[in-house]
Amino acid sequence: MKRIVTKTLAAALLLGSAGISQAEISGDVVKIGVLTDMSSVFSDVTGAGSVEAAKMAIEKLGGKIAGKPIELVFADHQNKADIGAGVARRWFDAEGVDVIVDLPNSAVALAVNEIARERGKAILISGAASSDLTGSKCSPTTVQWTYDTWALANSTAKAVVAEGGKRWYFLTADYAFGHAMQRDAGALVEANGGKVIGSVRHPLNTNDFSSFLIQAQSSRAEIIGLANAGADTANSIKQAAEFGITRGGQKLVGLLITIPDIHAVGLKAAQGLMFTGAFYWNRNAETRKFSEALAKRNRGVHPDMIQAGVYASILHYAKAVEKTNSDDGKTVVDAMKAMPTDDPLFGKGSIRADGRKLHPIYLFKVKSPEESKEPWDYYNVVQTIEPDAAFRPVAAGSCPLVK
Repeated sequence: MKRIVTKTLAAALLLGSAGISQAEISGDVVKIGVLTDMSSVFSDVTGAGSVEAAKMAIEKLGGKIAGKPIELVFADHQNKADIGAGVARRWFDAEGVDVIVDLPNSAVALAVNEIARERGKAILISGAASSDLTGSKCSPTTVQWTYDTWALANSTAKAVVAEGGKRWYFLTADYAFGHAMQRDAGALVEANGGKVIGSVRHPLNTNDFSSFLIQAQSSRAEIIGLANAGADTANSIKQAAEFGITRGGQKLVGLLITIPDIHAVGLKAAQGLMFTGAFYWNRNAETRKFSEALAKRNRGVHPDMIQAGVYASILHYAKAVEKTNSDDGKTVVDAMKAMPTDDPLFGKGSIRADGRKLHPIYLFKVKSPEESKEPWDYYNVVQTIEPDAAFRPVAAGSCPLVK
């Protein structure tokens, strides 16, 4: 009996010491990595603006979390999964990065998601949209903060089909995000009484959409759904106007639109476009204050939901590190899920077991040039969609973390 008690006590002491060692901040520093697109199709909506948003969050925190200094690094993944994965491995294994944020491009995010899972490191995704990140590929160390393909497709499809846009044709970016967006949007169009009559895929970051737009125009679909993002979306809209597609009666529906896209296109070409998103810079005094400050640091470019997500997710991450006195990825993400979220950009919310951050989604309509009262005054908020109606039900996502 004495021997058994001794072994039990030793085991308890060992477990206790393991818990103590886990509940500490490695290297006495919290290191944040912004893995983003600095030079290509998503650079205007992420890139330098996301880096500045991270810096603003660090400044808001006074440069420290749990009394430990914060360091910031950033890198360009060049929209290539192998490059993004290589950066993540180096950061986690050799450079002491504790958390990676931003991650535009779903193919890159899915690759980094697996590496972070293996290393037990946190990632806070505000850029990548694939709903698989909180579905079949969900991870205990991942939070998808801002939006996803299901939420954007769900809200937009319902509104457009309800207005009579029944027959859809998709113009789809040929990589993980575009495929997920078309899959989710197509299913939701048909669930709401519409019909998908065809689609065409285009390469990422192409300059010439003429052949793809001609196919979409020839389909005679009422709605051309743009399952692309960033500069690809802006170029699609510009060239569709040149082809006279909307003048011919067909409507463009953007499934992932950001304010730099509208700025690049101009209100004359974009007016009337309907889409959904999680953030608008001029929605209230707090969003305006943040956005004007970030714009001053980023060539005057006003932020959209991705850069806002970088800022807000870092603030909530910091609260979890403070609470746990740890930078272990699962420990911190578990704490992030346990605490309600509350920040000036997205308001009150929560994080589900599958890593999905919940907050309202907004249905926007682009203003006409005559309606716009100041620079970057581009949107009317048509509808506020509450989280339970906006995001995929947790049980429908096939996330292994959900019991």
